[in-house]
Amino acid sequence: MSCTGPRPGREVAVLGGGLIGLAVAWRAASRGLRVCLADPDPGSGASSAAAGMLAPVTEAHYGEERLLALNLRSAAAYPEFVRELENFTNMPAGFDTRGTLAVAFDRDDQAVLAETARFHARLGLDSDRLTGREARRLEPLLAPGVQAGLLVRGDHQIDNRMLHAALLAAAEKAGVCLHRARAGLLTDGTERVRGLLLESGERLPAEHVVLAAGCWSSEIEGLPPGVLPRIRPVRGQILRLAMPAVPVLTRTLRALVRGRSVYLVPRAHGELVVGATSDELGFDTGVTAGGVYELLREAHDVLPGISELPLVEARTGLRPGSPDNAPLLGHTALPGLIAATGHYRNGVLLTPVTADAVADLLTEGALPEYAAPFSPDRFAAADRLAASTGEF
Repeated sequence: MSCTGPRPGREVAVLGGGLIGLAVAWRAASRGLRVCLADPDPGSGASSAAAGMLAPVTEAHYGEERLLALNLRSAAAYPEFVRELENFTNMPAGFDTRGTLAVAFDRDDQAVLAETARFHARLGLDSDRLTGREARRLEPLLAPGVQAGLLVRGDHQIDNRMLHAALLAAAEKAGVCLHRARAGLLTDGTERVRGLLLESGERLPAEHVVLAAGCWSSEIEGLPPGVLPRIRPVRGQILRLAMPAVPVLTRTLRALVRGRSVYLVPRAHGELVVGATSDELGFDTGVTAGGVYELLREAHDVLPGISELPLVEARTGLRPGSPDNAPLLGHTALPGLIAATGHYRNGVLLTPVTADAVADLLTEGALPEYAAPFSPDRFAAADRLAASTGEF
C-alpha cells in the first residue's frame, strides 16, 4: 500500500505498530495528517505481553515524581480515550475500573507496605490501609497469611490485547496506510530524515517520522549514531491462566511475598494474568522453568486457589528501557525524527498521553508543557551540566 495523495508536506510515517505507534497514528490522522505506519507484525511485542495495569499510584517509586505526574495525567485521560476509541470503532477495549489491592505476605513485607502508604500520603495520593482481615473481606480467597493490604481505587486495568485490536481498527478507519513490513529510516546522509525505506525497497516519503519501535528503537536501520539515547530491552516473563465461572479474584492484586513482587490481573472474560519477572539479557525472549516457577510460587502463596487453574500461556515481553526508565517524547538530534519510545513498564498506561503529546507536536510544532521534561535532549543537557561543573 502506498502513501501517496494530496497535502504535500503533511506526511507522517510511524515506525512501530504497538499500542504507542497505533495510538499516535490514529490521533495524527484524526487531526488531518496523512499517515502511514510500518511494522511487520503489529502488536507482537510488549503490547501483547503486558498485563494492562493502569497503576500510577501502586507503581509510584521514590525519585520518579516527575514521571508520576505524567502517569497520573494519562490515567485520568483513559476514560475519555476509551470512550472515543470504542465509539469510533464499535469495539470493546476491556477497560476495568474495579481498583487495585496491594498486599503484604509477612512482617517484613508489611513494613514495606506501610512505608509505601506513607509515601502515598506525602504525595497526596489516595490509598487506604487495610488489615489482613479487611483485605480478605474484599478478596475471600487470599491466603490466611496475608498480613496487610493497601486499597487503591483509582488504579485500574485494561485488556491490552483488546485495546491493541481496537487501535488497529481505529487507525485503519482513520485512513492510516498500514505496511506490514520491516522498515528503516530514509535519510539525506545524517542531515534529515526523509521518511521510511521498506525492506522491499519501497520508499515512504514523510516530513516527519515517529519512532515508536519499543525496545528495537535503537536498532533501526539508518539511525545515525548518537541521535537517540540507547533503548535497552528488559525481559519480563508472564503467565496466563484460565479462571472458572466463579473467579478466584475480582480485582488487580499486587503482592509482596518475602520481598519479591508478583501481580495477578483478572480479566472479565475469564483470564488471570500473572507477572512478571525482570532481567536484562539483551533480546533473549526465552521462557525459563525458573521464571515460571518463581511466578507461580509467589502467586500461590497469596492466592492458593490458582494451583487448580489451567496454564494457558507462558511467554515473554521486552520492555523498552531508557537510561532513566522514563519515556522519550519529542524531537531527536536528527531533524524530522520524533521519538515516542522508552516507556519501560508504563507503555500501556502512557498510551493516551503519548498519542496526544506527539499529535500536538506534529500539528502545532511544540510538545505540550506536561511532556516537555521527557524530551530526548534531557540527557545531553545533563551531560553538558556535568561537564560544566566538573562532575564527569
